[in-house]
Amino acid sequence: MLLRRETHSSMSMALRAQLFLFLISLSSRMGLSRYIEDNDASDGLYSLLSLAQKRESEDFIFRRPLRCLDMLAMAGSFTFVASRPQLACAAFIIAEPDEVISLELSDVNIDCSAGDFIKMFDGWVLKGEKFPSIQDHLLPVHQRYTDYCSSMAPAVTSRSSQNVAMIFFSIHSPDSGFSLTVRKLQNPFPCNIMSQSPEGSFTMVIPHQRRNCSFSIIYPVEIRLTELSLGQAKSNKISPKKEGWSGCSGSGDYVGLLGGNSLDTSKMFPVADLCFSTSGLAQMKIGCDNSVVRLVSSGNYVNRVSFQYRLLENNELPKTQENSLDNICTVE
Repeated sequence: MLLRRETHSSMSMALRAQLFLFLISLSSRMGLSRYIEDNDASDGLYSLLSLAQKRESEDFIFRRPLRCLDMLAMAGSFTFVASRPQLACAAFIIAEPDEVISLELSDVNIDCSAGDFIKMFDGWVLKGEKFPSIQDHLLPVHQRYTDYCSSMAPAVTSRSSQNVAMIFFSIHSPDSGFSLTVRKLQNPFPCNIMSQSPEGSFTMVIPHQRRNCSFSIIYPVEIRLTELSLGQAKSNKISPKKEGWSGCSGSGDYVGLLGGNSLDTSKMFPVADLCFSTSGLAQMKIGCDNSVVRLVSSGNYVNRVSFQYRLLENNELPKTQENSLDNICTVE
């Protein structure tokens, strides 16, 4: 897979705050509000806004405390020390689209026999919903977890397959804790991307591999497909999904547009299939919390999709209607 990035190289403070607030909203809807109750709002946003404009360099190691609910967009060293029992904590880590994340635990001082744990996950997971989904990730779910208490090694490492990862932990005793080192590594073959920005342009390529690649944009956006090249294409028009219609899924090589309010693409609403090659422009507005471009490949061909996306203006957002799919999302 190859993904060509054409957006800005870093996420602004405002966009980091938007991403964090989205996670707070999603966590609250999914029963994870207890994470938030253990932290002051200022503590949570600190991780996104502090030194956001400072460049990462080889001779600078960013250091700060880790919060019980946190989001990390910078490489560095983060230390957690419990001041009281902290039983439901999580930190979400995000990198640039062409990067993967390396996590290393050290100086761990917890009691696994008392119920403490530290687990790292290849992707993001919220209340059972996962990104990338089980359909899109190459590894089975159990292999995506790294459990400190199962290894008990002095230093435990984990490496993500895409630009997001997370760590979640439960610590019962005050003064117990650990250190987490976050590194970002270049990924020559990006697949399954969580976008940091509500606007940009990307190209995804899957060369002769049987797999799926999803590009997730956690904003309501307009998506413009500027190029689509599939190895074998039979249809020549964009096909909105209709009840009882299987769409392009039987072809084995297609692009799907998805919308919804979850992180897990397998639980999102399929709004359109595209199974044709074109150098023209196809576009669709998806008024959802999460909008996804998903490239599905049979492995028989080289498949490529280029697209642009932009945040919908307030007057373009759908009106909420009770007892309707419209209060989930609306597409045009």
